[in-house]
Amino acid sequence: MSSIPAPRIRRTAQNTQFTYNLSRRVNDVQTYPVYSPQGATILIYGHENGVTIAWRGGKRFTAAKKAPPQPEKQNGNTDDSIMIIDSDDDEPPAKSKTASHYEDKPQFEDELEDTPFPEIVQTLDLALGTAVLKVAVMPMTPTPADDAAWGGAKVLTEKMVFAVSCVTNDIYVITLPLTPPSPESKARLELRSDLLAGEAGSGAWGESLTLLGGQNRHSEGIAINLIMPTATERPGTKPRAVVASHCREASGVLRLWDVPLDASDKPANPVESFQTEYLPNPLTSISFNSTHTTQLLAVSALQGVRIYDFARPSFTATDATGPFPVQGSWLLSMYQPFSRPSSTRKPIIDAAWIAHGRAILVLLADGMWGIWDVDGASPTAPGAVLSNKLQPGVKGAALTTFSVSGYVEGTSSLRSVTTQNKEHSTGDFAPMTPHTRRQATASLSSAITLDRLATIRGGIKVLSLPSRGSAIQDETVVLWVGGLEHVCVIPGVTRFWDSQLRRAAGTGGNIFSGAQPVKMLKLMDLATGLLGERCCGVGLLIEPDHSIAAQDGGLPADIIVLGESRIVVVREGEDGHGKIVGAMANSRKRGLFSKGDKSDAIIVHGRENRPAKSLFNLSTVKPGSLRHRSASGNFDEDADTTLQPPRRTVGFDFMDTLEAAADDTQDFTRRNVEYEMLDIMEIDKTLDSMDGQRRT
Repeated sequence: MSSIPAPRIRRTAQNTQFTYNLSRRVNDVQTYPVYSPQGATILIYGHENGVTIAWRGGKRFTAAKKAPPQPEKQNGNTDDSIMIIDSDDDEPPAKSKTASHYEDKPQFEDELEDTPFPEIVQTLDLALGTAVLKVAVMPMTPTPADDAAWGGAKVLTEKMVFAVSCVTNDIYVITLPLTPPSPESKARLELRSDLLAGEAGSGAWGESLTLLGGQNRHSEGIAINLIMPTATERPGTKPRAVVASHCREASGVLRLWDVPLDASDKPANPVESFQTEYLPNPLTSISFNSTHTTQLLAVSALQGVRIYDFARPSFTATDATGPFPVQGSWLLSMYQPFSRPSSTRKPIIDAAWIAHGRAILVLLADGMWGIWDVDGASPTAPGAVLSNKLQPGVKGAALTTFSVSGYVEGTSSLRSVTTQNKEHSTGDFAPMTPHTRRQATASLSSAITLDRLATIRGGIKVLSLPSRGSAIQDETVVLWVGGLEHVCVIPGVTRFWDSQLRRAAGTGGNIFSGAQPVKMLKLMDLATGLLGERCCGVGLLIEPDHSIAAQDGGLPADIIVLGESRIVVVREGEDGHGKIVGAMANSRKRGLFSKGDKSDAIIVHGRENRPAKSLFNLSTVKPGSLRHRSASGNFDEDADTTLQPPRRTVGFDFMDTLEAAADDTQDFTRRNVEYEMLDIMEIDKTLDSMDGQRRT
């Protein structure tokens, strides 16, 4: 049923890694925030031919019922009937151009099977005929399908909505049922007879595609969010999706599209953008705010991070013909620190919303991270600080100071290249010696420091954790910089923020405060799962039973590490599910075969009838040898020789008594070693003479 093979499981000292080897190159992977009705977690990844959806975990499909055997056809007909032969000129009946609508009714098992790790229940390939570069999903808290009606959007309870960008400059908004297709639907006859019957957009899987036009270059990043109708709009307005995309067209362009989600309002032509912003520099990434749905976070590597609100017009008088103005407003700019001692700011790798859209976490190219408190979300802040600056009368505010900051563990090598050796040069001629040559090489390398930092890759992924009871809803963050050596996880952002503030204030060691310190955890031994491939991205995956994993001492979410052709799911911690997987592996080693099965392998078993005590003859006398008396004279003639049955003196029989002979505690001083050596020399002479006679 699944096109993805079973994972390769490897357990290290800190984590358990599940490696999924794919048959194609993977460009991007995202976790859909809504679970399927049968309890599976949905993974969406783009590849060279389209997009693939994988349902991981949940209830399995029931076994397909065998069709009743068809009666055998007779050679001929027993009934007398008249055969009418049509003329060759008659036209055969035309096939129906519209295929019959297939209604899929998958059947699942009643109970969820208890397995050590979730299995891939079903996969679906949507062939777009081109490579998919980016995949975007809505910024939502992971939730079951029954509770996904966010603000009245009932379409999210039955279908998934996501956006993909292709290498052909096209962007599609795809809707697809949350329930995985049954094996019977994938084995339909029309799909076997027509190769194009199952391509994306045909409706064979209940999907629908909406094309977004207007771009002349392929998208470098996309984002999608759900927009609910406001009180000023007319009654009956349905929820819709807003898609944002940035590309390297001209000096940088940001476009936004308004896409209806209702199937009856699907446009026949490509949707045109309702806002287009021309930028001075291309962007690195964009992301929507989960709380303020009209705010977009735009990240530029060297120009800083800015917040754009497409629903707030930049001018009082606007010529908007739709629900949104023609041009939005830039609300706030945040600038990163300088790269000392130069006058250039450090390059930004990525930035993301945290604290439910009230703060921003940024990652710099030298391994530095920082948190900008935009709306007074600090755990120790008395109230909002910058929220007053976001009023309609004040625009263009700026922020540079971090609330807390630090460095990713192990990134000192990235910071060492940024320090330039400023030495006073007198201008005199200096001969080229090994010392001056090293100084010249160091100065040349420090001159291209910013170019080197600009090439460092990385990213940030944030996932909201479902709240348990009256607990405050927290978030989990995974970030990476440079490669697989620097992948770190923050289990709870709010508690981590509070711990950093207490540490800066010198109150982090108060054991009576009740606050549990949270640290940034570094993932180790990721090369075990990637198998030599480089790290291309990270993500977060949370199972429906995430509370069980948190209680067992592990992280509240699993980490996805994207390779070039592999997807690795990392489960941190030695307890919980990792212990179950390890116990399963050990049980497989202990019990290879059941009692009723037989194996063709050669299995070595010990002798069951071996006596508890045996006497060994350590004499060198062999039957039929040249000597007729014992060399040691210590052989016990009264010993019972029936304990060891006679065996042929061939092969490796001497190994049976070698260990016992080595453990013998007899006094070796009684043995006449010199006499035994003479006997060995006599044997050698006899063998040489026999060999000479054979040659003659």
